[in-house]
Amino acid sequence: MRGSRRLVPLLLLALLPGLCHGREPAPGAVTCGSVLKLLNTRHSVRLHSHEVKYGSGSGQQSVTGVEASDDANSYWRIRGKSDSSCQRGTPVKCGQAIRLTHVNTGKNLHTHHFPSPLSNNQEVSAFGDDGEGDDLDFWIVQCSGTYWEREDAVRFKHVGTEVFLSITGEQYGHPIRGQREVHGMPAANHHNYWKAMEGVFIKPSLDPAKHDEL
Repeated sequence: MRGSRRLVPLLLLALLPGLCHGREPAPGAVTCGSVLKLLNTRHSVRLHSHEVKYGSGSGQQSVTGVEASDDANSYWRIRGKSDSSCQRGTPVKCGQAIRLTHVNTGKNLHTHHFPSPLSNNQEVSAFGDDGEGDDLDFWIVQCSGTYWEREDAVRFKHVGTEVFLSITGEQYGHPIRGQREVHGMPAANHHNYWKAMEGVFIKPSLDPAKHDEL
């Protein structure tokens, strides 16, 4: 019996790397520099962008919602209003303004006073070059505690226009058939809750090289 008890901690250690790569994030805060996917909890689609521009409105790079969990175009990097305001590995506070930079194209999640193509809400686009855009790239993280926790559903309120990042279910046709429209809505409701999902989460640490890959 004693020998079998000693084996349990060893088995847990052996399984730990695999557990860290599961779909559900481990408990803890979302941190600056982390790269993650965001799931809209109402419509079960992930925030997505790609090199497809809107055919109306601003003509900027489109932002959509996709059902697939393994699409590489759904990764976003958490950044501050400036690099110094969100140092790598620092937990993101509720009420903090951040930028969400699309990993594959280097453009920031953005909104402005253009109508969205399907629902006529406010258009949400991806804007800028190599992570640098303008003042309309800032979003406030709205959550109930002190920090943005990975297991919590949160809202993103746009600093410049005060709309909430939302999905209400409208679907595009060609060339992005089946993808959902992402837009800004003036009211907080069940369409604008988001949860951190798959990604690489930088641990709060004095050593920025340490991270927790999921």
